[in-house]
Amino acid sequence: METLTRLEQVIAERKAASPDASYVAKLNAAGIEKIAQKLGEEAVETVIAALSGSREEVVGEAADLIFHLLVLLQARRITLGEVMAELDRREGTSGIEEKASRSE
Repeated sequence: METLTRLEQVIAERKAASPDASYVAKLNAAGIEKIAQKLGEEAVETVIAALSGSREEVVGEAADLIFHLLVLLQARRITLGEVMAELDRREGTSGIEEKASRSE
C-alpha cells in the first residue's frame, strides 16, 4: 500500500509539470477522454498478457494498468483512500451480493 500512496503523490505532483517534461502532465493536458482511453488500452494489454503472455508480461502490464488507473483517479479528484474505503465497505460481502445491490 505504501507504494501506491507514494505513486499517488508523485502523480499529483507531476500533474502540474510541463507536458514536455512529464508523461502524467501530458496525459492530463490531453484531457480525461485520453486518460480513459489509455486506461482502456492498458486493460486490454493486461488481458492479452494474461491469456498468452509470460508471467513477467502480466506483471508489467498490471503495473501499467494500476499506474494509469491512478492517473485517471487523480484527474477526477478521487483519492486512493476513497477507493480503499469502498473496498473496505465491500469486505465480507460476496461479489454476487454486491453486484446485485447495485442493480436494484
